[in-house]
Amino acid sequence: MRTLPELTDVPDPAWPLLLRECAGSPAAPEVLTGDPAQGAACLLQLQVTARSYLGAMALNCGGLRFGGGWLRVYGGAGGAGLPGLAEVNGFPTEVDPAWRPDDALVLGHDVLGGVFALNGPDPAALGRPGAPGQVRYLAPDTLEWEALEMGHGAWLGWLLSGAVDSFYQGLRWPGWQQETAALSPDQGITVYPFLWSKEARADLAGTTRRPARMAELLGITAEFCAQFGLPDPGFLGRV
Repeated sequence: MRTLPELTDVPDPAWPLLLRECAGSPAAPEVLTGDPAQGAACLLQLQVTARSYLGAMALNCGGLRFGGGWLRVYGGAGGAGLPGLAEVNGFPTEVDPAWRPDDALVLGHDVLGGVFALNGPDPAALGRPGAPGQVRYLAPDTLEWEALEMGHGAWLGWLLSGAVDSFYQGLRWPGWQQETAALSPDQGITVYPFLWSKEARADLAGTTRRPARMAELLGITAEFCAQFGLPDPGFLGRV
């Protein structure tokens, strides 16, 4: 197991570059600050260096918010009411070199209950799409995981390029900005009829929406997967 100095004292740390990309991003993410001690503990558990974007996020950042909170990407130490990677993924209270996520590392949630997660070493054995070390997305309008075919660094770069708007095209309604801005950090939005229904697909603006705890949204996803005979989505994060 590498020590904290071995993970942090590296040439070309990614954090300055990531900050520049955030500042110049058309997506205009909000960069949240977090507790440095929590960030260091998170990095030590992850065992990635500060040269990677994942290490930079873990060590230096409380999270990123896109679209006024529509998408929340977690940092190593929670900021502005968001949990950190350790809390979301159930890290052990003390650093444990033998611990690994059972399924994947949950990286972020959107307000619809969508989940971004980083594949572990053998996703196929768990029935998950994508290659090891690639990001996948649990889509609330299909209730299934989708392979994004990019690693963590490429995924963050993709988000910062402005891809958030195009990715969610068809899943946003007039006034989504105001509804999102009114949420607390642990809330998302329930949509009825549900996003996977033909009614919602035909008239998303005509749906009924209300704030709900993110944990409730994730629970609804798991319940409907079981009800419809879809694959168990597995661990979706603790929020």
